[in-house]
Amino acid sequence: MDYGLQDRVILVTGGGSGIGRAIGIEAARGGARIAVVDAVAERATSVAAELRELGAQAVAQTLDVRDAAACEAAVARIEEQLGAIDGMVACAGISPPAPAHTMPDELWTRCLDVNLTGMFRSLQPVGRRMLERRRGAIVTVASIDGLGGHAGRAHYSASKHGVIGLTRALAIEWGRFGVRVNALAPGVVDTPLVQANIPPDHLQYAMVDRNPLGRLCRAEEQAGPALFLLSDAASYVTGSVMTVDGGSAAGFFTRWNGADLGSRALLEAGAYGAPE
Repeated sequence: MDYGLQDRVILVTGGGSGIGRAIGIEAARGGARIAVVDAVAERATSVAAELRELGAQAVAQTLDVRDAAACEAAVARIEEQLGAIDGMVACAGISPPAPAHTMPDELWTRCLDVNLTGMFRSLQPVGRRMLERRRGAIVTVASIDGLGGHAGRAHYSASKHGVIGLTRALAIEWGRFGVRVNALAPGVVDTPLVQANIPPDHLQYAMVDRNPLGRLCRAEEQAGPALFLLSDAASYVTGSVMTVDGGSAAGFFTRWNGADLGSRALLEAGAYGAPE
């Protein structure tokens, strides 16, 4: 699909895997120039090479988003290599599970530092340049955990609530200067991060069985919505949170197996036949 991003420079933090990688691939297919930014050098280098094989101009940049000075230097280097940044996807994040009552302070701090403070530090130098040029589009990657809560992930949920608040604040502050800021709120996406942090039985029951579409999201299914928000088709969209979760956040009783009262009543009435 053509999102009108030909020759635009797109910076993707967390671009070395999962959602970030998928967004980079789709943007590259549309002719964008991509800066693949990741904390792990090998991942950034590998994905940048993958994008170049697609015919795109792509560079790799290793970055710990917690380091403000490093963020400034990385953005300056990327603009030297590719030109002025037109769009940014802030996707760097971590999600190590831990019960709230025994969570080490170090884990809480690290999660907030990467997911929220690190996001702000990576956005700052990009936003400053966009404000000077009076144009630009930013997509932050939040989560449906930023719209509610998630047991075992108090730190992650708190960080993603913060991301949504940050997104809305920046949209208000920067909108008059031609810079749009929106958030993507994925549900559970089949990525290495999810596979490493969610036990298979919990993944099946809590994430798949209770999802209206009955499956996990593929990483590439987050790319289209993100690129739409970066594109001129979304020129009047800012401060929005786009939920891409297969309907998980639509309501409480999402499990379609006759166990929920509404589902059972519809089944008994033969309204939809046997569910798949």
